[in-house]
Amino acid sequence: MHATRRVILAGLAGALALPAAASPGPTRAEVLATMKRATAFMTEKAAVHGGYVWSYLPDFSRRWGELEASPTQVWVQPPGTGTMGHLFLDAYHATGDEAYYAAASQAAACLMAGQLPTGGWNYLIDFGGEAAKAKWYATIGANAWRMEEFQHHWGNATFDDAGSSEAMQFLLRIYLEKRDATFKPALDRALDFVLNSQYPNGGWPQRWPAGRPFTKHGADYTSYITFNDDVAGENIKFLVMVAQTLGDPRVGPAIARAMDVFVITQQPAPQAGWGLQHRTDDLTPSAARSYEPRALTTHTTAANVGQLMTFYELTGDPKYLARVPQALDWLAKVALPAPRPDGRTHPTFLEIGTDRPLYIHRRGSNVVNGQYYADDNPQKTLAHYSSFRLVKLDELRARYAALKATPPDKLAQTSPLTHKGPLPRFFANQDFATSDLNGGGTLAPSKASPAAAARLVADLNAQGYWPTPLVATSHPYQGSGPARPTPGDYSQTHVGDDFDTSPYPTDKPMMGISTSAFIKNMGVLISAVDGG
Repeated sequence: MHATRRVILAGLAGALALPAAASPGPTRAEVLATMKRATAFMTEKAAVHGGYVWSYLPDFSRRWGELEASPTQVWVQPPGTGTMGHLFLDAYHATGDEAYYAAASQAAACLMAGQLPTGGWNYLIDFGGEAAKAKWYATIGANAWRMEEFQHHWGNATFDDAGSSEAMQFLLRIYLEKRDATFKPALDRALDFVLNSQYPNGGWPQRWPAGRPFTKHGADYTSYITFNDDVAGENIKFLVMVAQTLGDPRVGPAIARAMDVFVITQQPAPQAGWGLQHRTDDLTPSAARSYEPRALTTHTTAANVGQLMTFYELTGDPKYLARVPQALDWLAKVALPAPRPDGRTHPTFLEIGTDRPLYIHRRGSNVVNGQYYADDNPQKTLAHYSSFRLVKLDELRARYAALKATPPDKLAQTSPLTHKGPLPRFFANQDFATSDLNGGGTLAPSKASPAAAARLVADLNAQGYWPTPLVATSHPYQGSGPARPTPGDYSQTHVGDDFDTSPYPTDKPMMGISTSAFIKNMGVLISAVDGG
């Protein structure tokens, strides 16, 4: 999984900006017509009960979320149904056209239909019923070698990869739009889900409540305090949005506890970092998936340092900065002797107690015979989960120095914790990473210019979608793999042998329909209409 959006809390404001025109672009009428045709295709042809997956073949014979999806499935995990709902609200704000509000309402209805009784969501929703969902997990999910979170149906909700968090953020936005009571019960359940699942010390598990046990790859890690994939950060973001707009009295104490868990889980110097997840008893780092050993992690540490500095901006409380220098010193100590050719500066995993890098490898060819393991050899490491990370240490030190020089009372003047106000007008085109290989792994906004808008107007095809090269695909399910490894070297590939249903980059991309491309392209057109 990729890390998702960093928390945007300091003001929760921003809009898509359109640079000054350097050349004539399409007329407003042309842009609006293009937006309407593209949206009509997605809502009428691609959507299932108002929900979406990540990519489709033009004839809809195959479709994918993070794995191949059945025709009755939609994806909650971004860039899925919640992201599309955000995008439609953005289009509504830019145009005032009620058709976009209707499209957003359909996405919300889909999410409400798939909301679990506890108030959260799984990665996907299957409208085919329990039997169809069980079949998918037993076939495509069970045989996705590297996708361990899909090899078993846990039977509960997940905070992983911002699926539940984005869904609840979107439900809050659409409720606030017109205060339509239709959305309020689901929003209330989502808020209760976040509050009820929070541990007394402020942390959140990856999944909640405890689900069906799954120990194929070791201990069940899903109940551990989770920082990976910004679980805590996305939940804090939602709670701050609620505090700004609804003012629920339960939210303030929950935010304070959530911020404090970053402080209490930071490990002692000289290894003053964090792991992907931490045990609930002694607060030490834990192992998770079989390619995530018990270790300190450099990218999580860098992200948590950034969060602590954001918490200082929110509160002015010096406790959030107190041990930041220790974490920065540790990151400096464990940096690689020189950056790698791809610019990455640090090993991902460091052994607790020794700072010895742990590099991740695999052997075998599929989920039946394959195995992940860690050692001290930096050669031939995994391609789908990097053993190296880019940590921008100089930027972290500069931000820390600037905050130390900023009086706390000045920060309080703009903190969203103490100043209620409206949410940003635009949400969908934030700069964040996703697991969508066909979307380039990011939803960073495309450059909004008259020329870019003109290209999009011209490139929308007769059917109403932007043809996009699907650079990733997957093997169709064909049964369980053999116990004996298939000949070949699968140590650095995204996919194993032909029995592995994991997605992988292909050198023979097919043209298809990409939800990520739709979101990015609509963002450009929204900017053209809105004028910044």
